[in-house]
Amino acid sequence: MANKSDRHRAILGIITAQEVGSQEELRTLLVAKGWDVTQSTLSRDLREMRVARVPGPEGARYAVLEGAAEEQRATLETLLTQFFHKVDGVRELIVLTTTAGGAQPVAEAIDAAGWPDVIGTVGGENTILIITRSDAAREKLTRRLRELAGQNG
Repeated sequence: MANKSDRHRAILGIITAQEVGSQEELRTLLVAKGWDVTQSTLSRDLREMRVARVPGPEGARYAVLEGAAEEQRATLETLLTQFFHKVDGVRELIVLTTTAGGAQPVAEAIDAAGWPDVIGTVGGENTILIITRSDAAREKLTRRLRELAGQNG
């Protein structure tokens, strides 16, 4: 269970389902779900996800900051317009080619986006393998990546 995007989804699931007031409480809830994370990893995850403690009627609780999803999209869009070269795929697999050095940041942004159709990514120097849940998911995601990169078709 070491996939960061899956762990981020687990964190979001917990903080949207119930009020969580401390990192230790959140860490305990994650451990109960099979995620043995350290406090430093959890702190980094919360920062990356733009999750912060906000005041609530029963005291402070964790919540996703406004604009975080839009900011993630803007980041992926910016990276794709910068680095995108081409995209192709077969069955549940997508191969996205970038300019040299672009694969890692784009793969991280795709993982951070938390798209449900994406199982995971593997990024090299200029090539990303994206594993999707189905042929239909591959087609949908390929179109979405092209649109974000400013490509037509």
